[in-house]
Amino acid sequence: MTTNHHPQPAPGSGPRRKRQIFDATLRALARDGFASMTIEGIAEESGVNKTTIYRWWPSKSALLGAAMIDAPLLELPMPDTGDLRGDLEQLVDNLIKLLTGQPSGSVARAVLGAALGDAGLATYIRDFFADRLAREQAVVDRAVERGELPPGTDTMLLMDLLAGAVWLRAVFRRLPLDEDFARRTVAAVLDGVRVA
Repeated sequence: MTTNHHPQPAPGSGPRRKRQIFDATLRALARDGFASMTIEGIAEESGVNKTTIYRWWPSKSALLGAAMIDAPLLELPMPDTGDLRGDLEQLVDNLIKLLTGQPSGSVARAVLGAALGDAGLATYIRDFFADRLAREQAVVDRAVERGELPPGTDTMLLMDLLAGAVWLRAVFRRLPLDEDFARRTVAAVLDGVRVA
């Protein structure tokens, strides 16, 4: 995906304490909100000089964008169960754990709030979701190879339907998700809900 913002450091590059910087960034976002979090506060919390942060990320939007993609707190493991239905159910379960667990759930909700409230962050949010979609593509590619999905399946639509159900139920409606939610959601998407 082409964007017109500053390029991110290559994977494996960056300041020596990148992990601490990213963790401090996400904690500050969840605690203070995007508008109130500062590079100075993140530098102090992570134990680095603020000039180190500015050398790698020219703005707090750029820093948050990098943290969202690379910080383990928002990592969503991509399953490989050998079966499309199993992969999708595990993926939905992993997303449920991310959105309802702590501190990951608070951070994810804060990222959503930041995205809605700051136009300058929009490009970095798109980069985050493009990164996630690229990782999810392997699940669909394997299913196509096994003959479980037709070639040309719209991966984004499939993942939006599944993830949208989790976000809407857990974050917007703030309703509990029972143990069977992933199975029922995947069945509704793959099999439909009409009487055959």
